[in-house]
Amino acid sequence: MYKILSFIFLFNILGVSKLLAQHHVNGSKKVHTRSITFIDGIQLNRNEIHTSSNSIKSNSNAIRIIPDEFLSAPNTGIEKITSLQFKYAQVLNVEVELLTNQSLYQFIEEWLGTRYQFGGTSKSGIDCSSFSGLLQKNIYGFDLPRNARQQYENAEKINFNEIKEGDLLFFNTRGGVSHVGVYLFNNYFVHASTSQGVIINSLDESYYKRRFLSAGRILKPADF
Repeated sequence: MYKILSFIFLFNILGVSKLLAQHHVNGSKKVHTRSITFIDGIQLNRNEIHTSSNSIKSNSNAIRIIPDEFLSAPNTGIEKITSLQFKYAQVLNVEVELLTNQSLYQFIEEWLGTRYQFGGTSKSGIDCSSFSGLLQKNIYGFDLPRNARQQYENAEKINFNEIKEGDLLFFNTRGGVSHVGVYLFNNYFVHASTSQGVIINSLDESYYKRRFLSAGRILKPADF
């Protein structure tokens, strides 16, 4: 009995518990830690999300920690989550699984920060209706008229509680329908702001809340 207790004590001293937390071979059976590495170098553990450059602590308002049983479940598709989805899940304050349209967020990523230019249509400068038109064309395949008023007339009007990702938002910034953006999630939308260029803002901000007119959905290409 004394030899057995001494043997157990020796194993504890050697830190066997630390070895079990690493990938190792026990006889012929491999033991794995409960973590998953995604593409783009992201690793998801129970308490943290790691990238190659930093560590993002879990935040219940931004990223939901996925339970162990989900991590180990086969064919969940979780391995397909990208760093871009994690980034915009934090920006929009939503669960990362909701951001399934990766083409949309890649498009936004490429245009974000582009300066505003009235009449502009390129990454050297773009206005709000040109940006919404390019987004609708590239992501959803719809050709839209050139200005915000015409886009408003071409869209099917919907109630505020019916708004979903990709719908158009119209604002009165200088009389009538004079500004347009594209809805994302959780009251956030992307647009070409006159002061800040292509940016993501919230409908809860007082400036946009006061000037919001209507939401519209494009169901077919414009007839123009």
